[in-house]
Amino acid sequence: MKRILWFRRDLRVEDNPILSLGGEVLPIFIFDTQILDSLPSDDKRVSFIFHSLLALKKALKERDLDLKIYWGNPLEIFSLLHAQGFDEVVASGDYDAYAKERDLKISHILHYKYMDDTYIFKPDEVLKDDGSPYLVFTPFYNKSKTLFNQTHLQNYPFVKQSLCHTSYKGITTLSEGKEHELPLSLKSIGFTDNLPHIQSVKTKLTHLAQILSNYAKERDFLHKDATSHLSQELRFGTLSIRSLLRFLVTQKKVGIDTEPFFRQLIFRDYYAYLLFHFPNLAWQNHKYRFNGVEDEKKYATFCEGRTGVPVVDAGVRELLQTGDMHNRVRMICASFFTKHLLLPWQWGEKFFAKHLLDYDAASNILSWQWSAGTGIDPQPYFRIFNPYAQSKKFDKEAAYIRQWVPELRVINAKYLHDEGYLLQNKIENYPKPMVVHNEAREMALNYYKQQL
Repeated sequence: MKRILWFRRDLRVEDNPILSLGGEVLPIFIFDTQILDSLPSDDKRVSFIFHSLLALKKALKERDLDLKIYWGNPLEIFSLLHAQGFDEVVASGDYDAYAKERDLKISHILHYKYMDDTYIFKPDEVLKDDGSPYLVFTPFYNKSKTLFNQTHLQNYPFVKQSLCHTSYKGITTLSEGKEHELPLSLKSIGFTDNLPHIQSVKTKLTHLAQILSNYAKERDFLHKDATSHLSQELRFGTLSIRSLLRFLVTQKKVGIDTEPFFRQLIFRDYYAYLLFHFPNLAWQNHKYRFNGVEDEKKYATFCEGRTGVPVVDAGVRELLQTGDMHNRVRMICASFFTKHLLLPWQWGEKFFAKHLLDYDAASNILSWQWSAGTGIDPQPYFRIFNPYAQSKKFDKEAAYIRQWVPELRVINAKYLHDEGYLLQNKIENYPKPMVVHNEAREMALNYYKQQL
């Protein structure tokens, strides 16, 4: 059997299910033009993927394999591979709407074998007794803990495979049904290198070991480096979820409370699970008719980090510069966007999707629905974060704000959490708040009441 190993969200050699199968194989990665055509040429994720592929290609060569990199439409590529005599494609599951539709079409071309790798549980593994999906996180979490066992910690060994004879040079594209080779560079696919500095997985795991004991207490504080920073590694599979779970087991054995961090990993599973079972969540409210009020001017002001609300602007600017944003700030920004500005959550989700280096459709979509109060098991619609109270609690000395909003470095920290001061005083090169918290809050509550 000639088998295609399709790398997607599993860009690694270690603990990779698709490398645990023997036989004659063609390892591939596809730069999908259906996705790439809508991205800016300096997209940070494309740079991250490209550099991860170079590392993967090197690691495969050390094991007498290689990686053939394609650029094009997956359906056309697999049609050609089928004509070349390949029997099967193996890939790890991907559950967003586009991926599911694409994979279904490919399964009509070649036999398709799914391997479970991206999440802890399969999408149909954690169900109610009646076989229906959970709509509330807490019972999902409790059921997950009862089902969790050694199989979820499995380490897939690398199995010796024979490499199909073909050219693995450069980047392969198709034209009139024939393969053409392009240089192995981002420029060949229309992108420029824009990779921010990212620490190695090993360094990040060492850091996690150091902060794990205080994770529950400190992870929301913006000035503390108290999170794992592993979201993009999990998103693109340069670290397997099982490797991370095995790491937690070793920490638990030496007396570290790993439950708070494990809970966050289950949250990640839960959002993917919801999007799998309810794909219309990607664009449609689960509850309420809160569609927001379209306002391009407000949207542009938010996206430029010029709202006049320091913690919101700091978060947006961090995102624009690095492709990252602290999770607590993501919640503050999403609440401000959907409730203070009353903008459609879908607009905010697309803005984050454009810039987040760790962008995961399920996590991003469900988080925005949570903040807007429209999703499954969301934050109550009438709960509206006070961004000044949030920044005072989680960034009291304004270290985070000052890092990303240099115009505010000369201002006393206490004033950066004081809406009255910001409204009454002119700060050089920095705008006054675009809305007043209490007024925006009342306006939002009145809007929600009208839509119920």
